[in-house]
Amino acid sequence: MDYLEYKGYKGSVEYSKEDDCLFGKVQGMSKDLIVYEGQTLAELRKDFEDGIDSYLEGCKADGVEPAKPYSGKLNLRMSSELHSRVAAFVAGTGTTINDFINRAIKNELNKVAL
Repeated sequence: MDYLEYKGYKGSVEYSKEDDCLFGKVQGMSKDLIVYEGQTLAELRKDFEDGIDSYLEGCKADGVEPAKPYSGKLNLRMSSELHSRVAAFVAGTGTTINDFINRAIKNELNKVAL
C-alpha cells in the first residue's frame, strides 16, 4: 500500500469502488482520527495536508500536545526463555537487546519487501 507523508504524519491511500473515490486515514493515531478523501491524487493529498494542518491548529488552540504517530516505543512481551537467549547472545556481541530486536525486525521486513 502506498502512503502520503506530511509533517511527520503518514496516511494510507485507498480506493473505494462503491463511492468511486480515493480515501485514507492517518496511521498510528491511537486516540485521534484524521480521515481524508479526493477524486484525484492531488485532491487526496490536499485534503490529507489540510486535515493535518487543521488537527495541529486545533491542538494549539486547545492548548494540548498533538499526538505523535508511532512514538517509537513498543512494549514487547516474550517468554523468559527467549529473553534469556537474546540477552546471552547480545552479551557477546557488544550490542544491546534493543539494537538486536530492531535489526531482527528490519531484516524480516526486508525479506517481505523484496
